[in-house]
Amino acid sequence: MANPMTDDSSEKPPRRPRYKGKNPQQFHEKYKELQPEKYADDVAKVLASGKTPAGTHRPIMVQEILKILAPQPGEVAVDCTLGYGGHAKELLAAVQPGGRLLAVDADPVELPKTEERLRALGFPAESLIIQRMNYAGISKLILSEAPEGADVILADLGLSSMQLDDPNRGFTYKADGPLDMRLNPEHGQPASVLLSKLDEKEFARLLEMNADEPQSVKLATVILEAHENYPFRTTTDLANVVADFVKKQRNKDEDDIKQTIRRVFQALRIAVNDEFGALDSFLRQLPACLKPGGRVAILTFHSGEDRRVKRAFKDGLRDGIFSSIAEDVIRPSPEEQRANPRSSSAKLRYAVRAEVI
Repeated sequence: MANPMTDDSSEKPPRRPRYKGKNPQQFHEKYKELQPEKYADDVAKVLASGKTPAGTHRPIMVQEILKILAPQPGEVAVDCTLGYGGHAKELLAAVQPGGRLLAVDADPVELPKTEERLRALGFPAESLIIQRMNYAGISKLILSEAPEGADVILADLGLSSMQLDDPNRGFTYKADGPLDMRLNPEHGQPASVLLSKLDEKEFARLLEMNADEPQSVKLATVILEAHENYPFRTTTDLANVVADFVKKQRNKDEDDIKQTIRRVFQALRIAVNDEFGALDSFLRQLPACLKPGGRVAILTFHSGEDRRVKRAFKDGLRDGIFSSIAEDVIRPSPEEQRANPRSSSAKLRYAVRAEVI
């Protein structure tokens, strides 16, 4: 019989992931950042360096949004793009006591994690209603839970950092992963399949309309020819073809290569997820979703999104649907941009529903 004082059969803690060098470089190796509740001090150091810890997301312009939306106790607030829950946490707190937050997100991978974090904050269970869905159909949820409409609506468009950084999601060119790019991996077709269905004219249009790519025609031809000869399966396959295209041009440096790759990935991601279609649907439904005097704020991250929001708000003001809108786009402060470089492209616009139409 083994001596309990010397028995080594007791369960030992798992070894940390092995990685080259002093610090982990790959997403899956960053075990401390991926467990912020356990390694709070290490995560704080990452934040202080101006980086976003792996597996997390830093909400942008939180105080500006709270000032614009002015959520009050007892009101109904809506977060159309829950993500990591940074904005939702503040909205939920602001409408207490007696208020409710309705929140949606299409991502089946991240949504359960975010709901668990928000539920753990201790707010009344009935004050938080979360549903997995695309915000393109948000009116169904709002009008079923709040028939008179919402007091506050927030839509933070684009990707969350935890989606962007995870190679398995296929959004990043910085690490090898499947060429997928779906916000909801259970729905639709991955980017690799979409590329096989596009002709050069269609793809060039996507590059121009979705990412303002200045060499859309030439780039579309090069990418589709390479894809036909050797079908892309990974993000690296696509990124290498784009990089080779840029390197052959005069007066192009590493930054030009990165920017071109980013635009190609952005254009494909928007097409894969029909992001403009979802935004257009949301903007059409928006007036019916707001109470008289209700406030809406929308964060955008590229010109295609911002143009749509700006036009919808201006048309609504002209038609008497909105009583006021942002006169100018609101951007993150220089301090926030330094602390969180990913906020630098953000644009914030708001509108207030008219009391009487």
